[in-house]
Amino acid sequence: MAASTGTTKLFLVITLLGLTVGDEAQTKNPRDFLKKEHSLMRPYTGAGASLPMWDIQGNTMVTNSYIRLTPDKQSKQGAIWNKLSNRSPHWEMHVQFKVHGQGRTLFGDGFALWYTKDRMKIGDVFGNADYHTGIGLFFDTYSNHNGPHNHQHPYISAQINNGTLHYDHDRDGTHTEVAGCHAPFRNKPHDTHVAMRFYANRLTVMVDIDGQQNWKECIDVPGIRLPTGYYFGASAATGELADNHDIMSIKVYELTLEGGQDESVDYADIAPSADFFAPPRDHIDDPQGAFKNITLTWRKMFLFTFCVILGALVCIIVGFVIFRRKQDYNKKRFY
Repeated sequence: MAASTGTTKLFLVITLLGLTVGDEAQTKNPRDFLKKEHSLMRPYTGAGASLPMWDIQGNTMVTNSYIRLTPDKQSKQGAIWNKLSNRSPHWEMHVQFKVHGQGRTLFGDGFALWYTKDRMKIGDVFGNADYHTGIGLFFDTYSNHNGPHNHQHPYISAQINNGTLHYDHDRDGTHTEVAGCHAPFRNKPHDTHVAMRFYANRLTVMVDIDGQQNWKECIDVPGIRLPTGYYFGASAATGELADNHDIMSIKVYELTLEGGQDESVDYADIAPSADFFAPPRDHIDDPQGAFKNITLTWRKMFLFTFCVILGALVCIIVGFVIFRRKQDYNKKRFY
């Protein structure tokens, strides 16, 4: 009888635990709700160079292990774009990627993740068109901006654009970025990860570049507004410098706003905007040659010219002396 009573109690405990777990599963915030129609994961089930639910552009190459936006060759561009527009006002995008190449000191240009109104437009901004409408997250591996306000590269930055802002490569986009951070993600022996979250008008970007699930904050900016109905994508470009830009997976999750959505808001009619932009950095020209970043005043110019003339005179005098001594030596040999 005691054994029967114990068994009954154990059964009741297991039943209550099962009900509790079931209730938690039903009430769990569906932040882990994967949007498969916006995601891209291995194994890639497309035939040949095609991908389900995604379009391929430029020099993009699909393999069994990765999608290579650009090879480690000069003047290449490539992109992938989701075919379906996003209907979730709040979302999170996880990307597993790898940037690598033979260059040790010189390499570039980088790649970008997009959530934009237009898609499939090859251009000069990491393989996509300039003056985009939406958000671009840029992974810039080559520093074009120099001087005392230069930041370290590789550099991750975000730009919110309503179609009127120009991405200035000469300034690495610093005059239109909302925020950014240094992230040494290139030539790692493992894959690297980034998570971009748009939730409750706040943009957050986290990176894991150590391959140990050690996420570090890169960007956290409130006052961001983005609509629904835009497209997810990724693009990359090389110029005189090159790198392999590989995408292993893209996972997009739908986030549910705590307290529910505001039914009075037409999320599709929101114009992309940001309340905050990083302060611009003045551009400093980067001339090439032996006199890089040297400004010559008239006094310096005079001193430089004087030294050149004096050096030339010394060379002439020394040469003349050597010549005369050689002549005297030859005369002594024949007399």
